[in-house]
Amino acid sequence: MDAVFKALADPTRRALLDRLRDRNGQTLGELCAGLDMARQSVSKHLAVLEGAGVVTTERRGREKVHHLDAAPINAIADRWLSRYDRDRAEALADLKTALEAPMNEFVYTTYIKATAEQLWEAITEPAFTQRYWSVQLTSDWQVGSLVTWQFAGATMADAEQVVVESERPRRLAYRWHAITPEFGKAIDADEEAVARLAAEPRSLVTFDIEELGEYTRLKITHGGFPEGSEMLAGISEGWPAILASLKTLLETGEPLPA
Repeated sequence: MDAVFKALADPTRRALLDRLRDRNGQTLGELCAGLDMARQSVSKHLAVLEGAGVVTTERRGREKVHHLDAAPINAIADRWLSRYDRDRAEALADLKTALEAPMNEFVYTTYIKATAEQLWEAITEPAFTQRYWSVQLTSDWQVGSLVTWQFAGATMADAEQVVVESERPRRLAYRWHAITPEFGKAIDADEEAVARLAAEPRSLVTFDIEELGEYTRLKITHGGFPEGSEMLAGISEGWPAILASLKTLLETGEPLPA
């Protein structure tokens, strides 16, 4: 925790964190833009932030991409802030955004006060998913097994809807559901819109789960979309609301109002 306080004490490092909060997933060159500071100096500040655990990095080709990790700051909020202020800090932590992803992916990370096992059950038990998502998912969650979707009276069962990865309680990935005429009626979409969605290649959603003390980090990566995907636009609006309701259900016992 001392390293986090030290990292946050410098105004330049706070400014860098602000930039990552506003647009996550930036290279060193992008973070240097507009700063009256040598590239080497910015790199040193980023190294301090990475050492404190508030910034993480990954390689994309020849470049290193920097991401904000709110967990250590959230831990400070949990220990030092009043209950009222901590709630606001947790809400800010949930804003770690999908901008860390390539343009054909949606990525969202949130921190939930629950165990990894509780979170796994929440995303795999049909009675649970019905409460915060209005969708029932049925599967034995073994690799290669079918995943059947039920939503608003429409059932989507298709040979491509399969589990791709399953490592309880840390990682789960499955293919997105088929777009059927029945599903189109359930969401009040016209026939042309349903046809366009159905013509897109099947996407893949992945849940990465990691316990961090009394919180668990949930990262969702939903990708495999073609350029200009209408499905990507739709799920990018849908996932944040679904995950907010999931978080509320696990932490309070009740989902967000529908």
